[in-house]
Amino acid sequence: MRKRQVVVRREEPSRCSTTSAQTITTVRYAECQKNHAASVGGYAVDGCREFMASGEEGTNGALTCAACGCHRNFHKREVETEVGYEQAANSSNGTQN
Repeated sequence: MRKRQVVVRREEPSRCSTTSAQTITTVRYAECQKNHAASVGGYAVDGCREFMASGEEGTNGALTCAACGCHRNFHKREVETEVGYEQAANSSNGTQN
């Protein structure tokens, strides 16, 4: 099964015209936190370590974990954000020596 990851890429305008910023956000769903003993007043989790989609993207199976059968929202959401800067090549300003 594949891990469920969401990658968002966005270019942000910078103050300096020679650089541009690109933000990459990766979302990963880790261990299941569903309390299976809530109905009897206790606390017990199933021990599922990581969300694995049981179906393909765009289907309801993509939101159900193949390991524990829970909805993806019961799994701990971990967000990683990376910011990368690119230096644009300097262009001539039209003057010649």
